[in-house]
Amino acid sequence: MRRDVFQAIADPNRRAILALLAKQRLTLNGVAENFRISRPAVSRHIKILKECGLVVVIPQGRERFVEARFDKLGEVRLIEKYRQFWEDRFDRFDDLLKCKKGEKDALKK
Repeated sequence: MRRDVFQAIADPNRRAILALLAKQRLTLNGVAENFRISRPAVSRHIKILKECGLVVVIPQGRERFVEARFDKLGEVRLIEKYRQFWEDRFDRFDDLLKCKKGEKDALKK
């Protein structure tokens, strides 16, 4: 199944894993120790993050380290830019409607 960045960050556990890995790279067990879900569940979340290019798994001796890769989040930043643009526009439109309502109420008096 092909996944995208938005599917990956939709889950709160995966967002928490990314936040944890933003501070430092950890072993798979090191990641799992920080969550109240099973180690297999953490592994599935990491697999999804890996499929989306948000983490890499680096074998080092007997350990497997997980490291965050945030360059893929550029897609999310682009959407955030447009979200802020439209939010500002709607706020101004709301202000205009309130002003017009105030003018209309003043004319009724």
